[in-house]
Order: sequence, then structure tokens, then C-alpha cells
Amino acid sequence: MHKNKSILFFIPFLILGMFFLSTCTNEKGIPDYNQFPDDVGKIIFTKCATPGCHTDASKGASGGLSMESWDKLFEGGSGSACVIPFRHDYSTFFSYINTYSDLGITLSPTMPYNETKLTREEVTLLKTWINAGAPNRDGEVKFAGNPNRKKFYVTNQGCDVVTVFDAETLLPMRYINVGATAGTESPHMVRVSPDGQYWCVVSLGGEYLEKYRTSDDSFVGRADLNSGALVGAGNWNTFTITNDGQKAFCIDWRAVGAIAEVNLNTYTVTHSIGFNYPHGSSLNPSGDTLYVTQQNGSSKMYKVPTNDLFSPIEINLFTTPPAVTVDAHDLRFSPDGTKYFVTCQSQGFIVPEIRVMQTSNDSLLAIIPVGAMPSELSFSTTTPYVFVTCMEDLSFAGKRGSVAIINYNDYSVTSIYTGHQPHGIEVDDAKGLVYVVNRNNSSDGPAPHHSTECGGRNGNVSFINLNTHTMVTTPNGSIKKVEISADPYSVAIRY
Repeated sequence: MHKNKSILFFIPFLILGMFFLSTCTNEKGIPDYNQFPDDVGKIIFTKCATPGCHTDASKGASGGLSMESWDKLFEGGSGSACVIPFRHDYSTFFSYINTYSDLGITLSPTMPYNETKLTREEVTLLKTWINAGAPNRDGEVKFAGNPNRKKFYVTNQGCDVVTVFDAETLLPMRYINVGATAGTESPHMVRVSPDGQYWCVVSLGGEYLEKYRTSDDSFVGRADLNSGALVGAGNWNTFTITNDGQKAFCIDWRAVGAIAEVNLNTYTVTHSIGFNYPHGSSLNPSGDTLYVTQQNGSSKMYKVPTNDLFSPIEINLFTTPPAVTVDAHDLRFSPDGTKYFVTCQSQGFIVPEIRVMQTSNDSLLAIIPVGAMPSELSFSTTTPYVFVTCMEDLSFAGKRGSVAIINYNDYSVTSIYTGHQPHGIEVDDAKGLVYVVNRNNSSDGPAPHHSTECGGRNGNVSFINLNTHTMVTTPNGSIKKVEISADPYSVAIRY
């Protein structure tokens, strides 16, 4: 009996030793390092996935990251993904093990913690591996196997990239460079075509509307918006894609601005008409009328027939004298199309609010006070709610920003804190989530965990439970926030 107890005592240590000394072996007796390529796996299993560090047992004290297998590496850590295929510059795994300034940025504390740092050859090998897609030993690249993968996209104004999220894991899976020049163009808005096959982006400091495939996020083409600009280079801010995906209407937000009609097949500007400070835009459900807000010193907006852009109709948002500036920012139509909601940032003496308008005659139905600087909004189609980001709301003590949750039937309002300076927002009814893009762009916001090569302050994406109207949290009870690159702004879903 004493002999049997001794054997049982040593079994766990034998298993642990077998895992770390050899992991699994293939038919030739060569370690397969749990699907890592041999040269990569050798580094990870001797320098990273060691007892007390990045293992399943100890990941709680190691940023929530386990590297016991290739698959677990892509589950990321407590804050975000740690390896982005093809992008060492956005992979925090690389930045923490890199101590060579000419190879990329270094994050502190460098890894392995309190141990001998990786050699230049090891760091270079891992950098090359990540930039090749960080494949497993069979050549598989994570998130590359399904061209119909559900995703959502977030613009990052500070780094001229669009972050591609995998909707299943809610983690960044790709970073896509956008823009046509070496200078900072600040991608402002991203939208997905109605058929889900393409995504497009415009930039505040750029000249183009760019088009990419959603299947593999590859570049397709770009339209030179300034070719139709009325006065010099534009400040391209928002845009709307027609129901058939053939055209886009792009908004040049300047004192002498414009609406540019773009053919998305030929990448040409077919018409351009002048407006003063046009900003938000949305097509009515039938697609025959474009609604455009007018921001900066206005209480009006316009609706424009899509078959005759030169015949806009003026809508007065303030119907009771004295007329004041409501500064309409953005608008969306309710799911049944009978009314549209307009975010009014109200730089005058009235409070920030949502103005609800009746579609049939453009009359005012309701005024709903909300937090400061109401910006973007998104409707649920399965519940009677519209979600509105209020980027500068100070109603939550010591915090900046909120999301107003409005019942679009009875106009009742609640609000929730989602993160610092929320701006972009989209409802994902299929997943029962609301994606909130928190800019975190002001110096009084929470310090980001990481930095990127382009500088700036990283922001994050958080998630509202659509059914409970509570924030999705981490196991320790804090708000789940996925950190991404600098100044995230707009979000769009590929269903």
C-alpha cells in the first residue's frame, strides 16, 4: 500500500515534466510544441510558457495570457489580443520581448520577467514569424479560413488604420493600413455595404473614399473625392452607401462644404453640390432621399432627392421661437422608418438633446434631453431601444462620457457609463450586444496599458448587454474593455 501511494504521488510531476520538456511528439519523435512551428515553439516553451509564467495554471498573474498552445496564444490576455497576424507593430507579445530599438517599440516590463532577455536572433525570428501571419506548424493563419466570417470594423484616427474584430471572440484579428499618403489622414468613418461584401472608409485629412473586401480585407479601389470638390481639398467626414451598393454619398464638412455622389464601381465623382457645414447623413428606408444634418451655427437640416441632388428641401429642427442653434450632428431612421432621430449638440443655451422627427411630414415629435455632446446612434431591431453616445457627459462622477438608452416608443431614457469618451456605436442584435467605441483621447482619461509605433493614446471597445442594459464584465467584475490603437472613432458590422 505504501508503494502504491508513492507512485500516485509522483504521477502529477511526471505529467508536468513530460509537458514542459517535450510537449507532444510526432511520429518522428520531434516535439510539435502544441502546434507552434518548431523554431518558434522552442523559444516559447523555454522562455514564455514556463511554470509561473504564461501557462494555464499561472496566467492569472501573467496578464491573463496562456501560451501553452498556438490556439491559446490567440485567446489573448486580459486587455486584448497579443498577436495580430501580419503585424508585429500591433502585437504586444512582440513589444514585450523586444529590447532592440531598431526592431520596433519596447513595452515595459520586458519579458521574460527578471530573466535573461531574448537574443537579437530570437526576437528577429519571432518578428518574422508574426509578419508572415504567425502560422501554426501546418501553415494555418488564425482567422483566415472563413471568407464569410462575421466581423466588425473600427477606425483609428491616430494611426491611419482600421481595426478588424472577430465577432466570435470579440478580439482584434487584423490591422489594415488605410489612406494613400505617408501623412496622417485620420480615418473617420467606416461603413459596410448592404450586401456585406465590402467596407469603405473616408478620412478627415485624406482625399479618397476607399473600398476593401470583407472576405479578406484586401484593397479594391479608391475614388478621388476632391476631383469633384467645389473649393479646394475637402474635409471628408461621413458617408452613406445606397441600398444596392452602387453609390455612396460623401460629406465634406466645411463652411463651404459639399455632398459628393460617388460611383463605387468606377470610383468617380458623378456630382458635387455645395452646402454649409453638412455633417451627418442617412438614406430613408426606400433609398430615394438623402437626409443631411447641418452643424456649426444652424438649427436646420436637409433632405435631398437622390435623383436630383440640386433640389434640397430645408427642414427646420427648431419649431418654437426663438430659433436657436441646435447643431445637428448625426441621424438614423427607426427600424419601421416612420421617424428619425437627430443628435443635437446644442452649442447655444439649450441642453444637448435628441430631436425625434416624423418621416411623413418632417414635423417634431419629441425632444429628449441627454448628456453632453450626443454623437452617434444605433437602433436595435429586436428590442425597442436606440443607443446614443454622449461623448462629454459628466453626469457620472469623475468620469467622462455615457451612452443614453432611449425607448423609441415612449421616449423614456436611462444612461450607462461605458468608458472614456464614447463615440462610435453599433447594435449587434444577433449577438445581443452593443459595441461601443471609446476614444479615450483626452489626457484626463485612464492611462492605456500599451502604446503603438504611431504614438497617441490607445482607446478601447466595450460591450453593452442588449437584453439587460448592463456592461459586459471580466471575471473580476470590471468592465470588459478591449484596447486598440490610437483614437478609435467609428464602428461598422459585417453580418
